[in-house]
Amino acid sequence: MKKIIAAIIVAAGITAAFAGTSTNLTAAVAPPKPKWNSSASLGFTLTRGNSDTALLALKLQTDRKDSVNELGFGADGAYGENDGSENAETLHGFGQWNRLFTDQFYGYMRVEGLHDGIADIKYRAMVGPGAGYYLLKETNTTLAVEGGGSMVFERLGTNDSSYATLRLAERFEHKFAGHGTRVWQRVEIQPQVDDFNNYIVNAEVGVEAGIAKNLSLQTYVDDSYANQPAPGRKKNDVKLVSAISCKF
Repeated sequence: MKKIIAAIIVAAGITAAFAGTSTNLTAAVAPPKPKWNSSASLGFTLTRGNSDTALLALKLQTDRKDSVNELGFGADGAYGENDGSENAETLHGFGQWNRLFTDQFYGYMRVEGLHDGIADIKYRAMVGPGAGYYLLKETNTTLAVEGGGSMVFERLGTNDSSYATLRLAERFEHKFAGHGTRVWQRVEIQPQVDDFNNYIVNAEVGVEAGIAKNLSLQTYVDDSYANQPAPGRKKNDVKLVSAISCKF
């Protein structure tokens, strides 16, 4: 009887030991929990003397990626004056959710909003689905193309309108390993479905250079082109920004 009890105790101990080992191995190979990667950049230009100007530009971005979901949100704005007259007043934001079907192919839902007081865009809201594909998806380099549609709701001056558009987009980013430096570029075109003469093109190209662990300098150009702008306004708006960025 004592031998049987002893054998049971030994067997129980062995089972517990293996169970603990299995748990530890499972914990060891569990993938890390995805985290939000965020940054804030601030650019400011001030001149006094023969010219009296001021320009403030702020941009916030955050994203999180795992094996099946990619979430990205951003907001930016700019305000400027020239000799006491307002010459820049923009507020822009977006959110996009990508659902990966394979490592490279995904579907997305995108929401975007814009206010531009100088261009007399009281508001422009866009929402719609689409699909995308990573032509390049490496540790430091990504290149993706997207295609889909959007519903647009806008007020230009005193005119309200809503219509459907197509959306074709491309985005590229390359990070230089060990330097905290990157270059990026994006472009999108959105023509109205039943009037291709009414279209919008947005583009951005920039470079970022690290100066400390979580600090960097950014220079980027934003170009926004509307083929049918608000009455009395120009079609093209270009913004060059130099800013300091903080990652957190």
